[in-house]
Amino acid sequence: MKIHRHKQFKKQYQKLSKVIRDKADQAIIQFSKDPFNSRLKNHTLKGLMQGKRAISVTSTIRIIFEEYADHTVVLMLDIGNHPRVYKM
Repeated sequence: MKIHRHKQFKKQYQKLSKVIRDKADQAIIQFSKDPFNSRLKNHTLKGLMQGKRAISVTSTIRIIFEEYADHTVVLMLDIGNHPRVYKM
């Protein structure tokens, strides 16, 4: 699996605390090994975000992404708390 990070993702990632960045890094590593691990709560999005998916880093932090070629290529679009990332 090849994971790319959009500039919006990189910008928001840098704004997170070190503790949350470490948890995000662990979630991304787990995602690269097993995208549907139940801990990640990988799910499709609806409405204006149709075609995108999300995984959970913590109970309040989400990573929004798009997948291509059946998870062969993944573009991480955004990271942040639930209310902010779902307003994309």
